[in-house]
Amino acid sequence: MTPTFHAIAIDGPAASGKSTLARNLAQRLGLIMVNSGAMYRAITWAALQHGIDPADSPAVIALMDKIDIDCGHDGLMSTIAIDGRTLTDELRAEHINSNVSTVAAIPEIRETLVKLQRGYLNHSNVVMEGRDIGSVVFPDTPYKIYIDASESVRNSRRAGDGETDSIAKRDAADSKRKTAPLMVADGATVLDTSGLSIEGVADAAIEILKSQGLTI
Repeated sequence: MTPTFHAIAIDGPAASGKSTLARNLAQRLGLIMVNSGAMYRAITWAALQHGIDPADSPAVIALMDKIDIDCGHDGLMSTIAIDGRTLTDELRAEHINSNVSTVAAIPEIRETLVKLQRGYLNHSNVVMEGRDIGSVVFPDTPYKIYIDASESVRNSRRAGDGETDSIAKRDAADSKRKTAPLMVADGATVLDTSGLSIEGVADAAIEILKSQGLTI
């Protein structure tokens, strides 16, 4: 019998703590942690590497047929490679930060990457973080958490990471796009991380997942 794998969906706005929580849950629960945002960042990186304006949707879409995208994992962490080059720190560069929302708003790009994201569930249980995981990628999973934090806290976190892109601008772009906008998915429990430590957020998330029926 083919094993049935499950997904834990972690959604939320920029700098809310999605990636930190997903990594922590992956370590605690022995799951593959998938950073869906890295996929959109990788396509943004590829477009800029090819001299394509991220706002030129037809050119970005055409690029998808010319590049090889490999989604895998190294231990418990997801990986993304374009044409054999595994991308890591370069995905956090300022020019990627300022353009990724534009690329992520292209419906055809989202359609392709959602298929790749769902593909992880063919092989393992995952905790996946992003902006449309509970609403679009895995709408049927019962394990959904939407994490948030005050704008001031998120700006402080962003600055601490050495990033200067506007939280308000990212929020507006992600929430108002026509395709898969940032939203609290049906069935998701909202967790405000503003006043919690990293471990405190993970502890709270574990309790939420238990209440949603996950056997820990």
